[in-house]
Amino acid sequence: MEYVNIIIPFIGGLAMFIFGMNYMAQGLQNAAGAKMKSILEALTQNKIMGVALGALVTAIVQSSSATTVMVVGFVNAGLMNLTQAMSVIMGANIGTTVTGWLVSSSEWAKMFSPVTMAPLAVMIGVILQITGKKMKHREIASIIIGFGILFIGMHTMSDSVSPLSDSQVFKDAFVKLGLNPMLGILVGAGVTAIIQSSSASQGILLSLAATGLVPINAAVFIIMGQNIGTCVTALLSGIGAGKNAKCVGYMHLMFNIIGTIVFSIIAMVYFSSVSPEAGLGIISQTQISAIHTAFNIGTTLLLFPFSKWIIRVAMKLNGVVESTAGDEGQLLHLDKRMLHTPSLAVEGAKKETIRLGRIARENLGCALEALHHSSPEIIEEVKQRECVVDRVCDGISEYLIKLCTLQISDRENHTVTSLLNTISDMERVGDHAENIAELAEEMTHEDLAFSHTAIEELDEMIRAALCSYDNALKALENDDIAAAAKTAVYEDQVDELEKKLRAGHIERLSNAECNVNSGIHFLEVLANLERISDHAMNISQVVLNEHRYHRRMNDEDVQA
Repeated sequence: MEYVNIIIPFIGGLAMFIFGMNYMAQGLQNAAGAKMKSILEALTQNKIMGVALGALVTAIVQSSSATTVMVVGFVNAGLMNLTQAMSVIMGANIGTTVTGWLVSSSEWAKMFSPVTMAPLAVMIGVILQITGKKMKHREIASIIIGFGILFIGMHTMSDSVSPLSDSQVFKDAFVKLGLNPMLGILVGAGVTAIIQSSSASQGILLSLAATGLVPINAAVFIIMGQNIGTCVTALLSGIGAGKNAKCVGYMHLMFNIIGTIVFSIIAMVYFSSVSPEAGLGIISQTQISAIHTAFNIGTTLLLFPFSKWIIRVAMKLNGVVESTAGDEGQLLHLDKRMLHTPSLAVEGAKKETIRLGRIARENLGCALEALHHSSPEIIEEVKQRECVVDRVCDGISEYLIKLCTLQISDRENHTVTSLLNTISDMERVGDHAENIAELAEEMTHEDLAFSHTAIEELDEMIRAALCSYDNALKALENDDIAAAAKTAVYEDQVDELEKKLRAGHIERLSNAECNVNSGIHFLEVLANLERISDHAMNISQVVLNEHRYHRRMNDEDVQA
């Protein structure tokens, strides 16, 4: 037998299968971008909801490994706690069975036969991609083309290994795998760990099953091994991450190992004592999908009540006593792992931008307090936090630039551009806060103070400027048009106050009613507060522009 003529087409078919699966998943992710963003908000302490969401996300990205890597990123970025992560992992194991049902549909739904459907799907997808003028059309085209290439790859793999159906060596090898559960589990785990994809590993098993080579007992143990092998990706992804994020890989591994041990014992008892002949029968692709689904659902139902125990053991193995937060300058919501799912990476960038805005707001409050109390400690705190603002701003900017280089939708690209403008305004607010603190420091060194009238006027200006900035943050965080409109009202109020107070102060200076040096500092504080309200207005304008853009895009989608 010419094994070269089998191996080369098989590798080519596997490559097409993986490419088609990834291409289809990318199209699904882009098309579901807006919905993917809402997943994070939906994640609560409700473990059942977490399982459902884990299954949904895995069905979209077509890989439990990819979902688990994503979860590692979320935990490392502080977007998800370990309880939520455990629920998503359990759901991911269920969601990964979708690929098997998709491939085995050629058996239980003859109309989806690869021979007829795959070329037709690729043809339709290519036509749509060439003629489609909107991004939505190209995303749908990617799904259809990926679907077609996946089936062509599967058909190529099945055809390439079909001569093996007459090979006694391979038949004996699979019989041996069925009679030796540990060997079958190791083969499934090893292949999956090497190619880093449980779906691709399952595709190989399905292609071999199509030739009539695989006994039921061998398939059962290989399937269980595949679930263990898929944990390697999450364990590797945890390298370089925080202790909590590393716990995710351990949780995934423990979950699948415990499930494999329990159901392997049940299978061994069944095949050796209850019905030995059942294990020797040849398995079909549909049966593989059914067993895979039953195994993952069964494991989830079995271990669902013990999820807290698994989390505690994982934490103990990683030396995690409690969830610890990093320093303020650490990027909490950004993680390079999330770049594999741009829609969620954009959401993480938005959350980090809001956090930057809050840090700048806290620094502004401290600077204004220093203006009133002239405390060296508070002034030093403002200067140190300004360094934090700069670091966080630079980190977000680098992350957003990386996002721009990825395949993101027009909407996401528009959001990224808006966030770049927003962090620039927040960084400038931080600069003005530092300016105010330095003015307070200069007044302390020069032994200067504002008059009672000047302090009252400043307090009025400060209240309006802070209300302007606070409403801008509220508008950004909640996508609140009403808050954005309030920002404009307060910004107008600040402008009017700046003109009025400047004119009044100049008049007091001309009448020698206050110290000249104090008067200069007073006017500089007014200028900084006025610029802060301008930047607040810029942030709110970004929210309003985003609203207009999304409304226009939705109208175009409806018309299309």
